[in-house]
Amino acid sequence: MLTCAMGALASAAVANAQEAADSTSLEEIIVTAERRSVNLQDTPLSVAVVGGQDLRALQAGGDDILALAGRVPGLYAETTTGRIFPRFYIRGLGNIDFYLGASQPVSIIQDEVVLEHVVLKSNPVFDVQQVEVLRGPQGSLFGRNTTAGIIKFDTAKPTQTLQGQAQASYGSYGTTTFDGGIGGPIVADKLAFRVSALYQHRDDWVDNTFTGTSADGTKTPQSDAMGGFDERDIRLQILATPTENLSVLASAHARSYEGTSTLFHRAGLKKGSNSTQYAERDKVALDEAVNNPQAYDTVGTSLKIDYDFGGVKLTSISAYEGTDGYSRGDTDGGAAANFPVGGVANGYGQSQGAVKDLDQITQEIRLASDTDGAFKWQVGGFFFDSRDITNFYQRAYFVRTNPNNWVSLKNANTSWAVFGQVSYDLSDKLTLTAGLRETEDTKKTTLLKTADTAAGAVTYTGRRYVKMSDTQPSWDLSALYKVTDDVSVYARVARGFRGPTIQGRSAVFNSDFTTANSETILSWEAGFKSQLLDNTLRLNATAFTYKVEDIQLNGNDSNGNGVLFNADKAEAYGMEAEAQWKPIANLTLTAGLSLLHSEIKDKRVYAQVCMLNSVVVCTVQNPTITTSNGNVYAQIDGQPLPNAPEYNIDFTARYDIPLGNGGLLFAATDWNQQGYTNYVLYKTKEFYSDGNFEGGVKLGYSAPGGAYEVALFGRNITNEKNLKGVIENYMASVFNEPRIVGISVSAKLR
Repeated sequence: MLTCAMGALASAAVANAQEAADSTSLEEIIVTAERRSVNLQDTPLSVAVVGGQDLRALQAGGDDILALAGRVPGLYAETTTGRIFPRFYIRGLGNIDFYLGASQPVSIIQDEVVLEHVVLKSNPVFDVQQVEVLRGPQGSLFGRNTTAGIIKFDTAKPTQTLQGQAQASYGSYGTTTFDGGIGGPIVADKLAFRVSALYQHRDDWVDNTFTGTSADGTKTPQSDAMGGFDERDIRLQILATPTENLSVLASAHARSYEGTSTLFHRAGLKKGSNSTQYAERDKVALDEAVNNPQAYDTVGTSLKIDYDFGGVKLTSISAYEGTDGYSRGDTDGGAAANFPVGGVANGYGQSQGAVKDLDQITQEIRLASDTDGAFKWQVGGFFFDSRDITNFYQRAYFVRTNPNNWVSLKNANTSWAVFGQVSYDLSDKLTLTAGLRETEDTKKTTLLKTADTAAGAVTYTGRRYVKMSDTQPSWDLSALYKVTDDVSVYARVARGFRGPTIQGRSAVFNSDFTTANSETILSWEAGFKSQLLDNTLRLNATAFTYKVEDIQLNGNDSNGNGVLFNADKAEAYGMEAEAQWKPIANLTLTAGLSLLHSEIKDKRVYAQVCMLNSVVVCTVQNPTITTSNGNVYAQIDGQPLPNAPEYNIDFTARYDIPLGNGGLLFAATDWNQQGYTNYVLYKTKEFYSDGNFEGGVKLGYSAPGGAYEVALFGRNITNEKNLKGVIENYMASVFNEPRIVGISVSAKLR
């Protein structure tokens, strides 16, 4: 009897695998872009979706959240402060400032909790169910106001059946990863749990080739001194459903991270060229900063309560996030004596930024209709409070006029908002949606400690306290029309704003704070969503245009210090298209395309150019002016927004070969190419990239029913050395990660 049962199960497994392999129909994608579970094809805005399994495949080589860059049309991400400070750009809008208190126009939301501070935005994502990228202003429904868009991560939740997944990999440079979660019932139908964990490690692989004595007394050179990291994260969720109408989801997570901050390769660029051949990715000559260490510890908790009154649901989300740590770096990218300018060695040797006792509290309450009727609505309120102490240190190695210039700042940011949205089906084909939000945003910065001279004297004469506040509306209006059951068109107009911003890091150089007033955006988009060829092809596309008034930009002064300012406006237009196609059984193809043209429009605004020892070290192609003190500034009117690729193309393919036992052999690949991208505010022959590309491959075996998988993988398989960022004054380059090859094993429990 047992033999017969096992035979029947095996036959069923083979049949199911064969049926899945033979099918060319696409599965439905459900999103929560409007705080409701809706088919992607029925949402009247531009949304991209990345499945949890796809994200884990991208991160098998040790990548963090930046792995999304280039894999979602319209989304770009980069960092010049290591893994603890990612910067995101959607449709060209972002912020190149590396100040720890910088405001970003892209919001990161994990499990409905907005992560505002730049360090919190680096919180790793693991045991993820789905990622949604919402392009364009999203102020009406989500957390903080945002002018660019939202990246929304939803983790796997507790279930009433035992479920789990795990993926582990090992590859080049000792790169080791584990991403897993398991959960199930504690008390049937009443109490469930899920525990999730992430571990990532890479050995140090970059040599420090400096042959002198570092400022801290360390003897060099050192082999395999930098480049590694250790990431350890855990999360526990408990779901209680004491009645049919009430659910309570409690979550707690912790993070411990240590690693190397971004490495700047001094003189990695030569005047007149943006070639990456002048520096080796695995070698750098740093005389300061003790090999660029960084470390952060983060904890967080949230409590989500849902109560269904019958046709109306009340939701409360309370959350706390706290972090503490530091990042240290040799900001000139090498020993200044080895790279003199005009025969003079000069340069700021190292900087350190530390966030102490960052506390973020958020509270959201909303009431929403919970029916399938033609009229749907939701209203709510939101409160946000973030406080921290941020310390900065900058030391000049060869010009030691300020060897002890620690600056300590106390930052506070509070915000409240009320919001609402209504949606009405005028017919079975036409749906109108409107949203409105009123937000007050207040920022305060207090200078607790000024920079000292070598003799201990205080020379700072600027402001010691700055408060900025603004209250503005955000709104959106959209229409979705179903041309047929498989094709719909939509249009959306939205207004958003980003509150005023304070730049306190200026005090490191005894300069007054710089500030920027609120920026506002008016965005228009129209597109179509379709499922064609008997549901074997999903093709969605959007065209957009926007204008940002009083756009907040960041440049440098003569000390290389960040300076905030408002330009008159920036305008842009472009498009995004995404396709998923199963032309034949066993073959799945996806492709994405984004096109963007952006321009800063303000003839009065100039940006400090690449100067060292009063010499312009790069090739500036904009009109310039020279001030009385000899500093050179470039006009940026007509320039594209920085870190805004003119185009991006991504492509994936997977082919499955069904086996007789119900399993599969498979081969998969993914590629992306990035168009012209300027890294600074002005135009040069050096500080840009054009044509960067990377690819990955995966070959493996999947057991019947997907119970487990064993595969060989490669990330950046062609070992491209791409320019990803610059430090202008020192012609320093930042590179992408090297090729990682390895083996991965994954399993599912259902």
